[in-house]
Amino acid sequence: MLGLLQSRADWSGAELAARLDVTDRTVRHDVARLRELGYPVDAVRGPGGRYRLGAGARLPPLLLDDDEAVAVAVGLRTATGTAGLEEPGRSALAKLEQVMPDRLRRQLTALRTASTAGPANTDSDVEDPEVDPGVLRDVAAAIRDHQGLRAFSRGEPVELEPYHLVAWQRRWFLVGRDVPTGTWAPYRVDWLELRTPGGRRFTPAPFPGDLTEFVVREVARTGWAVHARIVVDASAEEVLARINPAVGTVEALPDGRSVLVTGGDSVETVAVWSGMLGFDFHVTEPPELVEHVRVLADRYTRAAPAAG
Repeated sequence: MLGLLQSRADWSGAELAARLDVTDRTVRHDVARLRELGYPVDAVRGPGGRYRLGAGARLPPLLLDDDEAVAVAVGLRTATGTAGLEEPGRSALAKLEQVMPDRLRRQLTALRTASTAGPANTDSDVEDPEVDPGVLRDVAAAIRDHQGLRAFSRGEPVELEPYHLVAWQRRWFLVGRDVPTGTWAPYRVDWLELRTPGGRRFTPAPFPGDLTEFVVREVARTGWAVHARIVVDASAEEVLARINPAVGTVEALPDGRSVLVTGGDSVETVAVWSGMLGFDFHVTEPPELVEHVRVLADRYTRAAPAAG
């Protein structure tokens, strides 16, 4: 219907019904749906009722509901964190916003301005967590409007001043300030269950540092199902040269060794990453990781032929 309305000045309801092979009632329903989506369809008085596009008649026949618009924005935002796709992704997102109805444009703009993409690790084979598009949309709107959030994070109640969204490791993190303590932390969006009503409006405090570095460091420490501090028999510079920035952070030790602060969704993933460093390393916690490293050591020992 939107394509037909763009093809000439106006149409009667009967003409639209005939061209679309639907009833007059369906035509009225579809016109109402276009208006709900923000497309300006005007009714023109005349025999049988007539319709035409108002301001914005040059819009292409692009119909996206709220969740679809968020999905497109998320895909393009992720593309801007991929080498070679930064500028095309930004350009495509800007063009998309220009042709969206005002209500959806505001949602896309909120998500674009409220988020950035962190360093990607394309080697990960961990299954992506599901993120509710409605939660992403509401969080982005809260950042835009400086509206506090009340939520449950893995069952624990939190009250936040939302500051920014960071897409990292195919996950979304909300950087926010905890209202009771004033401390900054990243919160996994797929772990958030928003509560109604939300928190109070607030004046944003400046963030102390680099957002992406903060997320990488803090997520390695607190944002995974499994966290580990791995002592590596190599300098921090040597370890940094071997790892993807998405793996975690590296701390230098006085004796020339270093500590890799990392994590993952399973002990298997952390153990594999550690073994791929190419340096001797030592793990003391968590106990599940220590045990899995022992299992792997025994397995590899059995796999290798005995020294003759």
